[in-house]
This record gives sequence, structure tokens and C-alpha cells, in this order.
Amino acid sequence: MTILSVELTQRRGAFSLDVGFEAPPGVTGIIGRSGAGKTMTLQAIAGLIHPDSGHISLGGEIFLDTERNIFVPPEKRHIGYVFQEARLFPHLTVMRNLEYGLRRRGPETPIPRDEVIGLLDLRHLLERQPHGLSGGEAQRVAIGRALLSAPRLLLMDEPLASLDIGRRREIMPFLEALHERLALPIVFVSHNMEEVVRLADRVVVVERGRVVASGGVADVLNRIDIQNLILGEADDDSIGTILDMRIETHDDDESLTELSGAGFRLFVPRLPRPQGAPVRLRLRARDVTIATEAPRGLSVQNVIEGEIETLDKAGKSDVDVGIRTREGGATIRALVTSRAARLLKLETGMPVWALIKTVAIAGSTGSRQTAESD
Repeated sequence: MTILSVELTQRRGAFSLDVGFEAPPGVTGIIGRSGAGKTMTLQAIAGLIHPDSGHISLGGEIFLDTERNIFVPPEKRHIGYVFQEARLFPHLTVMRNLEYGLRRRGPETPIPRDEVIGLLDLRHLLERQPHGLSGGEAQRVAIGRALLSAPRLLLMDEPLASLDIGRRREIMPFLEALHERLALPIVFVSHNMEEVVRLADRVVVVERGRVVASGGVADVLNRIDIQNLILGEADDDSIGTILDMRIETHDDDESLTELSGAGFRLFVPRLPRPQGAPVRLRLRARDVTIATEAPRGLSVQNVIEGEIETLDKAGKSDVDVGIRTREGGATIRALVTSRAARLLKLETGMPVWALIKTVAIAGSTGSRQTAESD
């Protein structure tokens, strides 16, 4: 197994970077606010800057060891790097830009050119010049060029940051396809939590040049302090719960998919994935309603029994309620008004029922979906 291992320090003016983590095959998301040190970390891995001290290795091959005075130049590391902007050669066609990647390929077995073209849906673009491409198309070409260099490691520095929401949605399925196809470490940098939730297998949270949390996506990003750090305490509309579940069964008559995991089951509109496939969900706290008695006669079908674990003030008029599920021990967050919390007399330890109105499907489902549960 090829594992990227990083331990480095770097001072630039008043800013100090001191990070350490490992990235096995799959997608490791590095997330943090602007100026946290994410891009500097990628530049050090790629060899574009020389850290003050540290050790970087990939699959046992040492790229950097300051104690032993080892520094492998970037062109010998065989790393693919995708920037925020596509950075295509403006005088070359799409095909010629892709072929440049082939000329730079390393010792690894390259993905066949036709497979890359098909994977990224580039065939109809091959004779175009970069000025005739949309932002999303240009980024797909840049990704293809990086892949055709047969990298041992793929670094992606906020590749969606310069795109509008429509172009981001256009390119996300292609990034998911890369995740499923490639058996190499991919380090994906972003300040957008939805992107990391959808693409990453594990996450590293960076703040002010330090790693403040790392681990599984749900384990890390469900933490209230981490959500507040990334989203900002004022962004109540984006807080929520991440759940990793699996497809239990499909009901073709009702056009529904039953999901299981975390000790309970949920029903969503039918998903185009096989039985047993993993599915990652994101439940927005504002889409969870609380009942203090067992609900009856409702159109909402996803109802989870639990008890109140935490009650925290959220902004001027809301309360963030943490509900511990009775089975499985997962925590689901709900955001209710202070008035509702007072009228319902909510308190910790109180039995309640969480009514899930809307489920956002993330992960490798082909495209982001929002599933109404009634």
C-alpha cells in the first residue's frame, strides 16, 4: 500500500506551519478556512517550497528529510498537481494539452489515454482551444493532463474554488469517478465542507497552521467545534449530521431505497446503486423536526427515536439540539427556535423523536440528490 507520510514545519513571515498526517490510497481531504496553511502544505509535498524542517515520504521513498539533507526536486517526485485554475497551454488544443501529460509520465503504469478521455468525457472537446472551454471543461482537461503523467500521488488544490455552483455540480461526478477508479493517494484541499463530505474517505482539519483534528469524515466533521470552525458560528443553515450507511434493499414498486446503519433505517427515493453499496448522508439540522411524543398519522416516514443529549444556544433565536439515537448511539442534530424549545420544555435526558424531512445524499452516488421523506 502506497502511503503518503507528512511531517513538516515552515515559517513565512508571521505565519508558522507545523503539520503532520498520513494519506493512504483514497481521498484525504484537507479542510480549513482561508489562510490556514492548506496550499502551503500541498506546495511542500510537491517540492515547490523547501520546508524549514520535516520529513515527507511516499510508499517508503523519501522526498524530504531535513536532518539527512535530502530534498528530491519536484520533477522527480512524479506527482500530479491540479491547481485552482486549469493553467492549460493557451496555444495548444485539448488533445495537445493532454499529450503534454503523457510526455511527463513517470515510471508508474499510466492509465490509457482513451480511458482518461472517456472517464472525464473529453472526446467532444479534443480539437478545441482552451479559450473555447467552460471553467468546468477546462478543469476536467487539467485533471486529465495530470492523470496522463502517471502520478504516484494526486494533489488537488481547491480545483472547484474558481467555478460557479453550476460548474461545480457539473464536475463533481467526474471527481467521484476518479475516486472509484484510482488506487493511489489523492489529497484534496478545500474550504468547502460539502465537497469534502462528498468526496473524502478521511479528513484533516487545519487551523492557523496546525492540525486540529483528523480521522474519518463523519467522526471529525460531526463535531460541533469543527463545524463551527469551518462554517462559522453564524452559519446555522449549514450545520448538520453526517451518516455513513449502506443500501439495504430497493423497493421498485414504491421506487424507494432502504438504507441501514447507525442503528436505524431510512427510506429515500430509489438510488441508482446496488444493494450493499455505501451511501453517505448529510442531514441539515434545520430539516430535522422534534416530537416529544411518538408521532402518528404523519406523511414524514423517517422517524428516529432517541433522547436529548445536548442543548446549546445557537445564535440569537435558536437552540442546537443533540439527539442520541436509542439504537446505535449516533447523534443527530436538530435546530429549533428558542420559543419551540421553551414550549416543548426540552431538557437533556428527555425522550424525543426526530422527524427527518429531507436527506441530502453525498458520497459516490453519481450526483448530489435531495430526498424528501414524505
